[in-house]
Amino acid sequence: MLGAFYDKLKSIYSIKLQKSLYELNQSSWMWYNPLNEYLLKKGFENNMICPCIFIKKTTFEFAIVVVYVDDLNLVGTYEELIKIATYLKDGFEMKDLEKTKFCLGLQIEHLSNEIFVHQSIYIEKVLKHFYMDNAYLLSTPVVVRSLDAKKDPFQPLEENEEILGLEVPYLSAIGALMYLANYIRLDIAFAINLLVRYSSTPTKDIEIWSNIYFAISLEQRKWDYFYSGSNSQLIGYADASYLSDPF
Repeated sequence: MLGAFYDKLKSIYSIKLQKSLYELNQSSWMWYNPLNEYLLKKGFENNMICPCIFIKKTTFEFAIVVVYVDDLNLVGTYEELIKIATYLKDGFEMKDLEKTKFCLGLQIEHLSNEIFVHQSIYIEKVLKHFYMDNAYLLSTPVVVRSLDAKKDPFQPLEENEEILGLEVPYLSAIGALMYLANYIRLDIAFAINLLVRYSSTPTKDIEIWSNIYFAISLEQRKWDYFYSGSNSQLIGYADASYLSDPF
């Protein structure tokens, strides 16, 4: 009876909120709309491909505002940054946290002529999660492949070959490493690409499973791998396999 009474009330009454609340479907849109209009009035531009990136350019100055939920990262020339920071504070209640030091798992250190980007904290958590924080370190994250298909350690699934059970966190390890490979650790991209091919049917082949640990343990040695910008140039490092697929 009580349930029927509430259902009747729902059909008669509705609630109109005076402001948006966190986790409501329309909350993000209600925040983005006024911010978008506010920045466009200031001369910023954006497009449908990158709706959360606002760019303003003049002959000698430029400013870029990158929006992630309710966090804003500002990039640009000094004078333009001062102007846009003041402009945003006048229109919204916000704090200036100065230089970005941590964003989406990326740690950012501002040096004299370089920006040092790394994921030391994230890598340490991954190592501890998979009990690899004291693992033996290797010089390469993947076993060298062979052009001889019979000798290649990454064989296709054979008949009656046992597949790893759910108790083995194969997919979890792959996912954790993919996040690193996409942002900072380009040097393990080939190894992860190779291991992802076995996501649907990972076997107990010791070569395949151990390579995941090789890739994880390698992080401990090379977590200071980084991008650096010097003389207005962005420098990155990557590794790839030129060995063809034997299959």
